Amino acid sequence: MSAKLIRIFKALLPAPFTIAVILSVITFLLAYFLSPKDVSGLQLLTFWEEGLWNAPLLVFAVQMMLMLVLGHVLALSNTISKYIDKASRLCTNTSTAAAWVTLLTLLVSFFNWGLGLVFGAIFARKVGEYASKNNIALNYPLIGAAGYSGLMVWHGGISGSAPIKIAEKGHFLESKMGVISQSETIFSSMNITASLALLIVLPLVMFLLGKKSDGKKVILSSPLIDKEETKIEGAERLDHSKFLAYGFGGVILFYCFYKAIILPNELSLSFITPNFINLFLLGLGISLHASFNSFLKGINQAIGGASGILIQFPLYFGIMGLMNSSGLVSVFSDFFVSISNSTTFPIFTFFSAGIVNVFVPSGGGQWGVQGPIIIEAASQLNVPYWKSVMALAYGDQITNMLQPFWALPLLGITGLKAKEILPYSLLLMLAGIVIFIAALLVF
Repeated sequence: MSAKLIRIFKALLPAPFTIAVILSVITFLLAYFLSPKDVSGLQLLTFWEEGLWNAPLLVFAVQMMLMLVLGHVLALSNTISKYIDKASRLCTNTSTAAAWVTLLTLLVSFFNWGLGLVFGAIFARKVGEYASKNNIALNYPLIGAAGYSGLMVWHGGISGSAPIKIAEKGHFLESKMGVISQSETIFSSMNITASLALLIVLPLVMFLLGKKSDGKKVILSSPLIDKEETKIEGAERLDHSKFLAYGFGGVILFYCFYKAIILPNELSLSFITPNFINLFLLGLGISLHASFNSFLKGINQAIGGASGILIQFPLYFGIMGLMNSSGLVSVFSDFFVSISNSTTFPIFTFFSAGIVNVFVPSGGGQWGVQGPIIIEAASQLNVPYWKSVMALAYGDQITNMLQPFWALPLLGITGLKAKEILPYSLLLMLAGIVIFIAALLVF
C-alpha cells in the first residue's frame, strides 16, 4: 500500500513550486470565467502582481521563514543534542522508543514547528545510533515515523501560521475578522482538549505498533554530528566568544521576558505574535549555541529548508490577489455556504484544508489562499471565526502525514525512505482525524 501511494505521489505531484505555478494559472482562468465582475486579462494580471508584492503579506512570508530557520537552528545546538542523547538511552526497545519519540516530538512541535521537525528527526536518528551501538533490535522506520508525528500538532501550536497571524495587529484579514487572541484559538478549550488527546492517543498507538513489530539490527553510517577542531586566531576569538553570545542572547531573552510579563498591566497572551516568537527563538538559539560561530553554522545548515517557502509564498499571495480583487472569493464562499450549515461548516473546512494541503504544503501559504474564503463563508453562516481558523489548521496539519514534502529533512537525517515511514504515519493520520472531528463537533 505504501509503495503504491509513493508511486501515485511521484506520478501526480511535481515539485511544490511547480504546483504553485499551476494553481496560479488555474486561478487566473477561474477568475476570468467565473468573476462576477467584468474583468480583462490585463486587469487580472494587475491583480496578480499587486498580490505578489503585497507588503504585509511579504512580511508574513519572512516571519514564517524565520520561524522555520530559527527553530531548526535551535534543534542543532549542543544543549538540545545532549538532552536528546540522554533521552535516547531510555529507548531500549521498539515500543518504548516509538512512544517516547512521539511524545517528546509532539511537545516540542507544539512550541515551534521548525524546532519540532528537526528535533524529531535528530531524536529518531540518535535512537537508531544508540540501538546500533548496543546491538538493540528496532523497527527503525516506526521510530522515524514517530519523529515526524510533530507535524500533526504544529498548526494548532504556538507557532501555527494562521492562529498567530490573526493575533497580530494589521494582519491582512483584520478588516473582516478583527484581531483574535491566541487565548481564543491555540489556548481555547477545544484546542487544548484536542492537543491533550493527541498527546495521549498517538504515543499509545505507536507503543502498540511497536509491541507488534519485529525489530532488526539497525545499521547506520557515520554519526550524525562530527566534532571538528579548528585553531582560533585573532578576531576569530570574538566569533567563538561565549561571553558575547551569552550576553547578546541574554539581553534578547530578558527583553522578551520584560515584554511578556513585566510590561503588560495584566497577564494576557496578546504578546505572542510572529515577531515575538522569532525574537525569542533568536535569543534562545544564540544562547544555547554559546557562540556566534556555532549559531551561524546552524543558520547555514537550516536556510536550505526555508528556500521553498521563500519562493513559493509570493505565488500564493498572487493567487490571493487574483481571488480577492476579481470577486472569486465570494464565488467560492457562496458555494461553501450553499452546502453547509453552522454545524457542518467546520467539518467541510477541515476536510477541504486537508485536501488543499496536499497541493499547498506550506501552512502560511494555505492560509493566504484559503483564509479569505473561509472567513467570508463563516461570516455568512455565523460560525465563530476562531473555530473556522482552527478547523483549517487541523485540516492543514493532518495530511502532513500523507504529504512527503516536510518529511524531507527527516528522511535526510535518518537515512530512511518515504515508503518506509508512510504506513505508520497514515495510521497516525487516521487517529488524528477522529480526534479533530470529535473536537469540532463537541465544541
